[in-house]
Amino acid sequence: MDVYYIFCFLAAVSVFLGFLNQYVLRTQTTIAITAGSLALSLIVTGLGKLEIVELRDWVAQLLPLMNLEDLLLKGMLGFLLFAGSLHIDLLMLRNQKLEITVLAIFGTLISTFVVGYLLYWLFGAIGMPVDLVYCLLFGALISPTDPIAVLAIIKSMKAPEQISIQVEGESLFNDGFGMVVFAVIYALAFEGTDPTLPAISHLFLVEALGGIALGLAIGGLFHWLICSTNDHSLELLLTLVIPTAGFATANILGVSGALAMVVAGIIIGNFTRERGFSRVSQHELDNFWTITEEFMNGILFLLVGLFLITIDFRPIDYALIVAAIIIVLVGRIAAVSVPFMFLKRRRKYHPYTGRILVWGGLRGGLALALAMSIPAGYIVGGNHDLRHLWVVMTYGVVVFSIVVQGSTIAPLIHRSRAASCPEVDGPSPQPD
Repeated sequence: MDVYYIFCFLAAVSVFLGFLNQYVLRTQTTIAITAGSLALSLIVTGLGKLEIVELRDWVAQLLPLMNLEDLLLKGMLGFLLFAGSLHIDLLMLRNQKLEITVLAIFGTLISTFVVGYLLYWLFGAIGMPVDLVYCLLFGALISPTDPIAVLAIIKSMKAPEQISIQVEGESLFNDGFGMVVFAVIYALAFEGTDPTLPAISHLFLVEALGGIALGLAIGGLFHWLICSTNDHSLELLLTLVIPTAGFATANILGVSGALAMVVAGIIIGNFTRERGFSRVSQHELDNFWTITEEFMNGILFLLVGLFLITIDFRPIDYALIVAAIIIVLVGRIAAVSVPFMFLKRRRKYHPYTGRILVWGGLRGGLALALAMSIPAGYIVGGNHDLRHLWVVMTYGVVVFSIVVQGSTIAPLIHRSRAASCPEVDGPSPQPD
């Protein structure tokens, strides 16, 4: 079957699951689509094992044609990050710039090393030694909170403004920073890059600063272009060029396309939106990118659920999934609690800030796509393929994150709204 037809049918299934959700589960659409596709995967697998209808092999052959790694990392990611950053309020972002910067950079690094070292210890303890650099690679791919999953759930639940901007801002920026960290460790692990400070710094600067610079250039160029026309259709088409040609340019140049899209989206959403669009055009802009975001989210999370069909689980994999979930949660707790030990010295925060940041630190298709980018054939721990281990463990963490954490965070947010108080939600720093 042609890849385009597969994409069309998957789109139809995701929309149909979203339609059923309003009558059956009545939960957030992302959770419903993931849960529905997981159930569908289990049904297909079960029918095959009972020898009633053998669909598993057929579906397992079709899904790789979509190539989740390329589809997300080289395509959909640009759209989703640009769409998410369009709605970021720059004023609120400025008020929370220290928190977002510390969480996105230091929080990601803390989680990467905590997860990496705990995994390194665990594999050594069970007699499956894995090199530390590979464990740190898993820490790098699983530590960033996925903005696609986070924004889809947090925005729909109307968390307190201070917490919302921290969660959304962190997820957008630590995604870009986390991909940079992953690229650096990947180069050390598989490309023979010299693990010296100058070499690592060069890789980091090219990826991160290059992405930010390109985002500023793209945002500035399209701000001027959009402000130079009064054609509503052309204005929308110009915004469409940013996550297509702009994102492709970042990938070709070897800089962080994720950071470029976030920066460009913030520029278009905060400056161009007011100066280059009329009131009618602003409404069209919001509608267009909201629909685009929801459509792509549906397909992505459907693929995440159906990906279960392609995995051949072994007995030890289930134990490793449980261990990975616990270790990643420990890493997330460290990534939030350590920075806030220092941040709380200069500002008061909402009493539910830490809990929502920890439990709302969702992982999604991005982590899975990064895990799938690891080359096969690297044998570790005796006779285990590194790619299989990391894909299985990542999948378990992603499903737990979306289905369990995503579906249980609502009570936390409801209690946080009830506990909101003006002196805590205000942006100005407070004395100790």
